Parts: sequence; C-alpha cells; structure tokens
Amino acid sequence: MPVPDFIALIPARLASSRLPEKPLADLAGVPMVVRVARQAAASGASRVVVCADDVRILAACRQHGVESILTEVGHPSGTDRLSEAAEQLGLQASDVVVNVQADEPLIDPATIGAVARLLQARPECDIATVAHPLRRLEELFDPNVVKVVTDAAGLALLFSRAPIPWSREHFAVAAGSAGGQARLRAGRYGEQARRSPQGEGGSRAGDQWPADLQALRHVGLYAYRAGFLQRFRQLSPAPIERAEKLEQLRALWHGSRIAVLQVDASLPPGVDTPEDLTRVRALLAGGAETVGAARSG
Repeated sequence: MPVPDFIALIPARLASSRLPEKPLADLAGVPMVVRVARQAAASGASRVVVCADDVRILAACRQHGVESILTEVGHPSGTDRLSEAAEQLGLQASDVVVNVQADEPLIDPATIGAVARLLQARPECDIATVAHPLRRLEELFDPNVVKVVTDAAGLALLFSRAPIPWSREHFAVAAGSAGGQARLRAGRYGEQARRSPQGEGGSRAGDQWPADLQALRHVGLYAYRAGFLQRFRQLSPAPIERAEKLEQLRALWHGSRIAVLQVDASLPPGVDTPEDLTRVRALLAGGAETVGAARSG
C-alpha cells in the first residue's frame, strides 16, 4: 500500500544520565542516530532530518550523509524540539511529521510508514501512535511500561503507568488479601507468574493473566501534523500529565484525538542503558535488522 508523503524527524539529545552520548554510540560501525535515520529513510519518508542539540551529533550525521539541524538545548520534551524543527524547516500546517526516537535503532520501517498512513486516514485526529498487546502481568503492573486504553473507533481514552484496564473480579482476589496488598504496594504484583508457569499448582489466584483481559502497551512512536506541533508548544501542562510524567496526556487533556495503531508483536528493544546497548549490538551481530510487524488496528 502506498505510504502518504511524510517527513521523519529524529530528536537527538546528547546528554543522557544512564548512557552518556547515547546518539553517538557505535552500532556495527555507525553512530546509533545514523542507523535510526537509515531505518526512517527505508520507511518511504520523503525527508529524514535529525534534530540535534549538539554540534557533535551534526558532525556525525554529516559524515554519513544524513540531513540534520541544530536545535536549542533546553527543550523540556522531544515534542517541543520537533516544534522548533518544524518552524526551522518551514513546514506547512498540513504536513505529516513522524517522530522517530533516536534510541530505536531496530525500529521497523514499515511501522513508521503505517503510523503516518493512519494519521492521513484520520483527519479528525491530531496525533497517531502505536501500541501492542500486553501478555505478562509483571509488565501490566510495571510503572515503567505505559499502557493505553482505546475506544471502539481506535482512539486513545487514557494513557497511564498504572495497570489499565483493571480486571476487578480477577485482581480483587489477590488485592483483597494482605499478601496481595503488600505486593501491590511494593510494585511486585504478578511476581508469582514469573516463578510458576500458568496453570501449575502453587500459583496464587490473581497471578495468572485473565483470559478476557485485553491490555495494550504504548510505544513512543508518533505522527503529527506540523500545525499541531506549533499548537502543542502553547498548551499549558495538564495536572494528569504532571502526575504521570506523560506528555501525550497534555494533548488528551486539551481535547486532541489520538489514533492508535495496533501492531501484532512487541516492537524491538530501545537503548536506555549500557545493558540495552549490549543487547542491541548482539542482535545486530546475529543478523537482526528490525523486529515487529505493523497492521492497522
């Protein structure tokens, strides 16, 4: 299926508390940000631009023939950085922009194209994003895993670090016990499921995935219209955004509609830590290029 005309922008910030100079980390002989740009170029994007906050990133991009621009250092979020970039590049309000994270070197180009196509097909939406099914309780209860609930039309109702949707009948068995409450408070709900395969004797009630529960993990790949990026910069932060530390909640709070593309499989690992970098290097050494396949949902 043809991919509509869109631009891939890659916000790249040099500073990282867990992995210094992350965009420049070597992956099979090229900087990570360059590999991300190559994946984005394979998506069918009409233009790929790295939006950097440091001249060292610019130099690496230019060495490998990747277009890049310098943006301000102090942006509070990647979306704010893209807003500046859209202005620098003179984008039109209707131009579709896909925000490709600079630490996703194995991102599937097909997914990038699919999220752009979804936004083009949903003119009532300001944003399109991606999610995949959750299948493990420890992920559902992990605050580092962002969940999303959608409506019948595939629009986001809520993003949260909390376990949503909550299976009242299933989880109440464990939450109603003293031990279950302690595990919930400690953020260790579902730990028995890690120790015992589903269905084995000894697993506590409430530690197995409910058969009727459908939960989605949100993936930070976004498509916007350039005009929305300019408006977003003017929106005041929302109380729920401050509580959850999720900037997409600002858009929902102010009335934007967000279309959610569901993909069949979990998307490839990003790079946040030295351990993540080691894992991605091993995957590349084993011949991996991308992980995950997209479908409209």
